[in-house]
Amino acid sequence: MSAVAKPEPNAPRGAARPSPAALNAAAASFAALTARLDYLSAEDTELVRRAYRFADEAHLGQLRNSGEPYITHPIAVAAQCAEWKLDAQALMAALLHDAIEDCGVTKPELIERFGAPVAELVDGLTKLDKLQFNTREENQAESFRKMLLAMARDVRVILVKLADRTHNMRTLDDAPREKWPRIAGETLEIYAPIAHRLGLNQTYRELQELSFRHLKPWRYAILSKAVTKARSRRRDLIQKVQRELETAFAAAGISVRIAGREKTLYSIYRKMDEKHLSFAQVTDIYGFRLIVPNVIACYTGLGILHQMYKPLPGKFKDHIAIAKLNGYQSLHTTLVGPSGVNVEFQLRTEAMHVVAESGVAAHWLYKATDNASPSRERLGAKWLQSLLDIQDETRDAAEFWDHVKVDLFPDAVYVFTPKSQILALPRGATVIDFAYAIHSNIGDHTSAARINGDQVPLRTELKNGDVVEVITAPVSTPNPAWLGFVRTGRARSKIRHYLKTLAHAESEGLGEKLLAQALRAEGRNKVPPEDGEYQVIWEKLLRFTANRSRSELMTDIGLGRRIASIVAKRLMFLLSERGEKPDALLLTRERFTAHETVSQGGVTLDGSENSSVRFALCCRPIPGDRIVGYLGHGEGLVVHTDECGVGQRLRHRDSERFFAVEWAEEPVRTFETGVVVTVRNDKGVLARVAATLAEAEADITHVEMADETPQDSTDLRFVIAVRDRAHLDLVLRAVKRTPSVLVANRVVPAPYSADPSAPGAG
Repeated sequence: MSAVAKPEPNAPRGAARPSPAALNAAAASFAALTARLDYLSAEDTELVRRAYRFADEAHLGQLRNSGEPYITHPIAVAAQCAEWKLDAQALMAALLHDAIEDCGVTKPELIERFGAPVAELVDGLTKLDKLQFNTREENQAESFRKMLLAMARDVRVILVKLADRTHNMRTLDDAPREKWPRIAGETLEIYAPIAHRLGLNQTYRELQELSFRHLKPWRYAILSKAVTKARSRRRDLIQKVQRELETAFAAAGISVRIAGREKTLYSIYRKMDEKHLSFAQVTDIYGFRLIVPNVIACYTGLGILHQMYKPLPGKFKDHIAIAKLNGYQSLHTTLVGPSGVNVEFQLRTEAMHVVAESGVAAHWLYKATDNASPSRERLGAKWLQSLLDIQDETRDAAEFWDHVKVDLFPDAVYVFTPKSQILALPRGATVIDFAYAIHSNIGDHTSAARINGDQVPLRTELKNGDVVEVITAPVSTPNPAWLGFVRTGRARSKIRHYLKTLAHAESEGLGEKLLAQALRAEGRNKVPPEDGEYQVIWEKLLRFTANRSRSELMTDIGLGRRIASIVAKRLMFLLSERGEKPDALLLTRERFTAHETVSQGGVTLDGSENSSVRFALCCRPIPGDRIVGYLGHGEGLVVHTDECGVGQRLRHRDSERFFAVEWAEEPVRTFETGVVVTVRNDKGVLARVAATLAEAEADITHVEMADETPQDSTDLRFVIAVRDRAHLDLVLRAVKRTPSVLVANRVVPAPYSADPSAPGAG
């Protein structure tokens, strides 16, 4: 624990016994805890008492940094859990949460004494305590992943952990000062957002405030003084507003409980920092929370407030009709109060107030009642379950963190399906996020969308109240470009999972072709089968390459993680051990063409290869070009033109990674290439050139003009899609005949030169 003085590992358990006064203090603390357990049955209360006695005995002789008996810490944690009305098992786990780590108590011993559920909770908490949140991103990501998954399995683990962290932050003054930045920073970055995401708003605010006080003590002190001065200056104003509220609500016959609400120092500091404001410019420091009997009274009260004071436009939010993602409900409005001071008001019922302050913990408050709301019981459950879904598809910790941190800070928009179902998504979410929120199959096959009846691009950001209709098609599949604009972790992980699966399937096929090609260079016509007499050969080969299966080996070859020629040589060696010799005729033919540096019998390309084959952007090859294939490290096959300087430089440095590739007789799609058109700066010249390209059946996928001062001529650079070189020649001839065009050529990269001083040399 962060603010704990733990005994030496070999210290006798009975050493350093606390004073009778300290023991009395501990007993009194438990008496205070007992008073909070009135919601539990007598049997459950006795179970909690048994756990206390065991923890008290286990921690005997241990002291905290403050000098208090250690048992005061588990009691404080349990008291916080009792405030959230957690069940007896969670309270027992809170009392025992350090027993395994600090006292040598084993999990089997806890199972025997208190049952498996309590032991599992304590074990989960012990594992969380061992996590170190380092500043290095990958370590933090892995730790965060483990913590979130523990939380998703049983949310009580994180609730007890948050109670534990809250008490440690309250007593952080007793810890060595050099530990403050790490513990407070960890709390602000990790634990406070989780508390907020689970709707534990009171804990969220307290953790932020305590973290701020220990991270920036000087700024905290300055702000604290400023707020105290402002409070004393505006005391009369606050009292006046409160009297007017009581009078108005009494006249309307609505009983109301009014509580003043002051903006936390951390939220004031953050607002000043983000918006570059002075303290005097932060106007919404004060507010009022009005607790009324029912929902009708909330809306009636809103009408009373708007008659009393002038509302600020755009500052009204109805979180009752459309609850926040974590279940929070209230009406918010900001009004211009006496003396022109802006005051925020929140109206809610008692039940809403409990959920607002306790969030996911409110589940236990309603569990025992007859009219428990299923929606409340499932508070936070959707988000917690989505963590497990993302984990199933994302084994990489950093990628998991990338998905999840988006969802930890949601500023929601609320949109509707065509059947009027409300969906909450993070601000900035797009049509694709919406589609994946409905179902992953809808997302995977999205082809178009309508918002409020109008057709829109798939990257369109959603706004509050939009009615979104997704149009699907069986042939549509996720596009890698979607990753550039999706906002939710769920959509991102689903798209990446699909693309990875597709890439692996394609890479496996490419790997088969490359290995067959490399084997021909060694004098064997085809890859031997995996079963029957060759099974032992494949087992030896897989041990050599450290792959688990033939499929995995082929995928690695296709992705460039293994070099096909090396695997082929090893396979031929293993075959020769069992008496198989290379085909002399095939070997002679292959060696005869070895001067080309690329072995024969290449891979045939028709444009349907998708992610396993990429066409290099430096030279943009098209059918008719002489081409070569470079097997990049982990990026599949990259195709260059034979004359490309970049490709020649790579071949000079890494020749064994090059393979022969050739065009299919009938490619199935068009291919992009670059052209530069030099034109006179006449009026309408760009439109004329674009029209000529369209008439020649060349699609323009990108265009840019030289960014320079106006001159007599300028260069227009196009990326166009053509069928082959013959089609490109027709297009260029048509462009050259266009009025105002001076020159039109294909963009060709500079040739490679071994002379370092030559242009284009590597």
